[in-house]
Amino acid sequence: MGIITRSAANNITTGGVILPAGINDASVASITALSQVSAGDGITLISSQTASSSASLSFTSGIDSTYRTYLFKFINMHPTTDRVEFEFQTSSDGGSNYNVTCTSTIVRAYHNENGTGGGLEYDGQMDSAQSTSYVRLTSAGGGISNDSDTGLSGNLYLFSPSNTTFVKHFIHHISYYNDDVYNHNGLHAGYFNTTSALNAINFKMSSGNLNGTIHMYGIA
Repeated sequence: MGIITRSAANNITTGGVILPAGINDASVASITALSQVSAGDGITLISSQTASSSASLSFTSGIDSTYRTYLFKFINMHPTTDRVEFEFQTSSDGGSNYNVTCTSTIVRAYHNENGTGGGLEYDGQMDSAQSTSYVRLTSAGGGISNDSDTGLSGNLYLFSPSNTTFVKHFIHHISYYNDDVYNHNGLHAGYFNTTSALNAINFKMSSGNLNGTIHMYGIA
């Protein structure tokens, strides 16, 4: 048995635990700052909400200066009404009003489930241009199907919502099945044109109720 192998073996218990003497700067390529890594420097689940034929889902707490980025994960959002769009807005007054001025743009890739018809395009119909209306996260072209096996899943990132110097940027990426049997891959980005802190967010369908789960995470 070589010296290195014997040394390593001497510092491992019969239960497979490495003893402190078996770890030093040389054994981990001279890394000396492991003790400085904070357990909070990652992604933290803040809250989750599940809709069951609900008009909307709102997050009115937990959006503050604790985190620099907030991530919303959409899990199988399903409309009760056929051919509708999934949309959102933010609030600077704790959810009393959802009408913050927004500018955004969206592109989509799409493909028919039968293997025909597909493309990649900029979707000007779903843009926002300094609008206080709800921002659509899906693109035009049939709307989300309410068939029992269809729906929408994806992510939305909201950056520095509590900052009082800059506008508030967001990006999102979703996949959904529309009423014309196409799968859509939507990419969307924009900003809320306010230097006031955003502290609430609301998600809904453009018409009718919704089902599904949304998780809100904080990213340090």
